[in-house]
Amino acid sequence: MNKRVELIDLGERDYKDTWDYQEEIFQSVLQTKVDNRKNETDKATQNYFLFVEHPHVYTLGKSGHIENMLLNKEQLEEKGATFYKINRGGDITYHGPGQIVGYPILDLENFFTDIHKYLRLLEETIIMTLKDYGIESGRSEGETGVWLGVGTPFARKICAMGVRASRWVTMHGFAFNVNTDLGYFDNIIPCGIRGKGVTSLNVELGQEHVNEEEVKEKILKYFSMLFEAEVVVAN
Repeated sequence: MNKRVELIDLGERDYKDTWDYQEEIFQSVLQTKVDNRKNETDKATQNYFLFVEHPHVYTLGKSGHIENMLLNKEQLEEKGATFYKINRGGDITYHGPGQIVGYPILDLENFFTDIHKYLRLLEETIIMTLKDYGIESGRSEGETGVWLGVGTPFARKICAMGVRASRWVTMHGFAFNVNTDLGYFDNIIPCGIRGKGVTSLNVELGQEHVNEEEVKEKILKYFSMLFEAEVVVAN
């Protein structure tokens, strides 16, 4: 089993370009697995973790409902945003500046073969990161992601998640609001969930700006620990 994970920080990058890049890596890992089975070889599959920040974009998962998008094409253009229907699970969400997006492309056969556990460990990575900032967070039953104020009238999501998996290879991942302009969430029903809000790390801390590089370091520390992975910067 290969528990080495190559870290690639893409900086700010267009959503579609990044999606295509993810697909390229995803398909290459799948092809290695197919070749191993055909040729009865055992070549190690590679694992990757992409960090990225997208320009304003809304994405709708394969099980999502288009009525949760509250803007038409002209209004999207006015907001300087784009929209894509994509092949992850989940409903609609927003990505934009100030948000840390993580796309782990892992062969789970290198770790464990359990998608439920995979999602819970991604959530736990963010929960532990938030704890370092003195923020208690948790899960909301039946609603993937990381939440604050669960069970209160002030429940709000700080990190959304949606993944795709095939032959135990994952793609897509999480979107963690750090310094995000939360006004963009007013244009959708986030994740298709009515009556609950969204928040960000800087809002919860009462700070104008949180150091995103510091947050990334904490995410990688806890990801490495929970997945028992060795994260290395890709050459």
